[in-house]
Amino acid sequence: MARPLHFEIHVDDMERGRRFYQSVFGWSFQKWGDVDYSLITTGEEGTPGINGGMLPRQGGGGDEATGWVNTVGVEDLDATLASVEANGGSIAMPKAKMEGVGWLAYVKDTEGNLFGIVQDISES
Repeated sequence: MARPLHFEIHVDDMERGRRFYQSVFGWSFQKWGDVDYSLITTGEEGTPGINGGMLPRQGGGGDEATGWVNTVGVEDLDATLASVEANGGSIAMPKAKMEGVGWLAYVKDTEGNLFGIVQDISES
């Protein structure tokens, strides 16, 4: 069964966003790679919950603004993308390889909600 593995928070100001979540929840942030992206640690390993990331807002403002995006782990990304479309969803960002992470795509459900799906890199 596919489960949520990761979340992303889209922000207008990276530093302001980090300060907010660090102050409110005590989360820690670590820059990832050469891109404007921070990994978020929400708790200690072995405790319930998932970790995430923070990046500059995607999709502009208004109805296209993204707040939080959850990412679900799947065994077969291509089959899942086909299933999304067969069941009335759409592909928002095509399959792309994320080094050290896996194959990633963003899709929209039948209600227009955006979420990510990822296939483990060892599966690709």
